[in-house]
This record gives sequence, structure tokens and C-alpha cells, in this order.
Amino acid sequence: MSEPPAVEQRAAPAGIEIRPLAYPDLPQVISVERRVFPTPWSLAMFVLELSKQSGVCLAAFEGERLAGYLICSRYDTVWHIMNIAVDTRYQRRGLATALLNELYRRVGDPEARFTLEVRRSNTGAIRLYEREGFRVAGLRRRYYQDNNEDALVMWRTPATLAGTLDDVPNPASPGAL
Repeated sequence: MSEPPAVEQRAAPAGIEIRPLAYPDLPQVISVERRVFPTPWSLAMFVLELSKQSGVCLAAFEGERLAGYLICSRYDTVWHIMNIAVDTRYQRRGLATALLNELYRRVGDPEARFTLEVRRSNTGAIRLYEREGFRVAGLRRRYYQDNNEDALVMWRTPATLAGTLDDVPNPASPGAL
């Protein structure tokens, strides 16, 4: 049996600092959110996620300017990446990878299980998640309200890092997707 591909560990790009997201950052978060998503989260949604003690919320800054952020909540034994965004001028520079790597570092458990949903048409994000060891394991039909697009459900677990879906709950057969 061949070894699973190594998952790239990437530090933040030069000049970028990743730190915990804080309430005073939310005006910039809302601005980025509106620029990068067709159906942006509301301020109340961000406030709710920041108020959860079990989550990890990260911000990437270049000086005083917000470049990107990541929101992850813990549900029992699973980490759910709820929102990850990189402002348009910072895209394609490894910032999303750096945010994910900081999340893994802060969770600090090599056995941790992560899940997320991604638009079926968002091939760039899907490739990023696949490089990070996520694998498609399901589909949420008509998940996105703006256009009723389906979402792929992706998981990153010890098994997906080894190339299987053995520890993913209720994986769909590849032909069903």
C-alpha cells in the first residue's frame, strides 16, 4: 500500500499575522464577507460564532488591514469549518492554507476530524481542501439559497489523510455525487 500524500504545512505569507478574531475586527470582516460571497453572513452570525467557547475563530492581518478569516465550531468530537474567506486582493497567495494550518495547530490533535460544505462549482476551494486532506463524502442538495446550488460535504480525518473514507459518518458512494 502506498503512503498517503503529505499535506503541505504553510506559514502565513510574508507580512501577514494570524491571530484570534475579535469583536472589534467585525466591521472589516463584514466588508470582506460582502466582497467575496454572494450570500454574506450577517453581523449577528459572526457575533454568535465568536461567543462560542468551543470554537476557533482566526483573523489574518497585513498591518491593520484584514486579509482573511476562518470560523470553526466544535460539535461534540467534530470540528465544522463554518466560514473561510480571503479578501480578493490577497487570494492565491497561500493565505487560506495558512489559516487552515493555524486551525490544525490550535486544535492540536492529529486525530481531529474536520468537516465543511463547499459549493459544487467552487473548484478552486475544492482543490485547496483536497490538498489539505479533505475528501468529498456527501452532498447537500440545494444548500445555497442564492441559486439553490448543491454543496459538497467534505471531511478531513485520519482515514481521509490515508486515502479512505473509513472513519467518515455515512459517506455517499462516489457515483451518487
